[in-house]
Amino acid sequence: MALTAQEQQVCHHIADHQTELVQLAAELIAFDTTAREPGDPPHQEADLQNHLAGLLDGAGARIDLFEPDAAELAGKPLVPPGLDFAGRPQMIATQSGQSGGRSLVFNGHIDVVSGEPRSEWTTGPFEPDVRDGRLYGRGACDMKGGVAAMVFALQALSRTGTRLGGDLIVATNTDEESSGAGGIALVQRGLSADAAIVTEPTGHEVWVACRGSEYGVIRVPGRPGHAEVRQPSWRQGGAVNAIEKVPLVIDAITALRAEWAEQGDLKHPHLSHPDLLPTMARSGEWPVTYPAFCDLTIAVMYVPAQADSEGWGSDVRREVEEHVLRHTAEHDEWLAEHPPSFRWWPNPVMPVEVDPDLPIVLATRQASADLNRPALLAGLDSWFDGATLTKFGAIPAIGYGPSGFEAGGASVAHTIDEYVPIDGLVATAQALAVTAMRYCGAG
Repeated sequence: MALTAQEQQVCHHIADHQTELVQLAAELIAFDTTAREPGDPPHQEADLQNHLAGLLDGAGARIDLFEPDAAELAGKPLVPPGLDFAGRPQMIATQSGQSGGRSLVFNGHIDVVSGEPRSEWTTGPFEPDVRDGRLYGRGACDMKGGVAAMVFALQALSRTGTRLGGDLIVATNTDEESSGAGGIALVQRGLSADAAIVTEPTGHEVWVACRGSEYGVIRVPGRPGHAEVRQPSWRQGGAVNAIEKVPLVIDAITALRAEWAEQGDLKHPHLSHPDLLPTMARSGEWPVTYPAFCDLTIAVMYVPAQADSEGWGSDVRREVEEHVLRHTAEHDEWLAEHPPSFRWWPNPVMPVEVDPDLPIVLATRQASADLNRPALLAGLDSWFDGATLTKFGAIPAIGYGPSGFEAGGASVAHTIDEYVPIDGLVATAQALAVTAMRYCGAG
C-alpha cells in the first residue's frame, strides 16, 4: 500500500521539522526522571509532564494532568506497598475525533533507569548530545525518544489540519522501570480506547507479546557451628554448611530450565523460551561460623502458555517449588529432612499476547512497511506497559518505536552512552502518524 497524498503531507512535515523533533527529545532527556523506590523524593517528573501538557494543549488536546490517589491504588497489582505519587503526575491528553471512528492511545513511560556511573558517559546522562546521527542521553531510546515521537506525531497531524475520525490519546506515566504502577494509575483514572501503541524501542518491529516474571528467594537451611572445630555428622548434632548445599538447588533449577527449553508447547513464535536462573546469593553470620542458611534469589521468566487461569504465575511458582524440593530430597539426606523454603516477591508482572491479526497490528505493520522500515512481528522477553493496558484496561496494546530492544541486536537501553538514531526517531513519528490516520480514519 502506498502512502496517500494526505499521509505524505504529514510525513513531509515531520521530516522537514526533524530538528524540532530532536530538540523535543533532547528536552525530555534533560529532565532527571530517574526511577524511584517508595519513599524517594520526586525528581523532575512534574516539570516534564507540564512541558508535554503545554505542547499538547497547544495542539488542541484536552489535558488531564493528575497525581493519583495513593490510597486508591494501594493493594492494586504492580503497585508496591507504600508508594505515593506526590510530585509525580500522570497525563492523559485527548485529541477528539470528528466522526466517531476508532480511538487510539499512544503511551510511554517517562521514568528512566539510573545514569550511574556518570563518570563513564561521554557526556552526562542528562546532558543530551547529538553526534554522528544519534541523540545520546539517559532514556534516549528507553523511552523518551518514543515519547517525543508520539507527541510530535500528534502535533504534526494538528498542524497539517488532518482531522481524525476517532480520538487520539497521548498518555504518559511514571513508574514503569521500578514497578508498573504508572500504567495501573492510568487505567484507574479511566483511560480507555480501542487499541494502544506503546512506543518502546522495538526497532520498528511490532511487539505482540511479552513474558511474565516472578522473583523469589529460596532459603537453603544449614546448622551453625564453629568453623575451626571438627564437626560430627549432622545426625549427631554436627554443623551443616548451608553454602555447600546451594549447588544442589542450582542443579535443580538448571535441570528445570532445560526441561522447559525442550517442551514444544512452551515454544513461542515471538518470545524466547522460559528461563530460570539464580541472580543473588547471601549467607553467613560470622567468618568463623558455619552459616545457618543461604538465601538464593531466583528470576523466573515465563511465557503466556505457563500462566494460570487468571493470567499470573502461580502454576510456575508451584512447579519451581516442587521441582527443587524433589531434586534436593533425592540427592541429599539433610535437605530431605530440612527442605528449602520459598518466599516469592509481591507484585510480579504477567505475560500477555494480543492477536496478531488485530486491526491495530495490521495497520502498524503496513505503515511501517510503507515507510521502508521493518514490519516484523516480535515480542519482548521482559515486560512493558502494554501488558497493563491489555490486561487491566481492556485496551489491546502493542509495542512500536525506534531501535533499542529489537530482536538479534545488542540493546542500547540501560547502557552507558544510551542513544537513539535520529533517522529512526523521524521514521517512528511518521509511522505513528500514518497508523493513527489509518486506524482512526482521516477525513
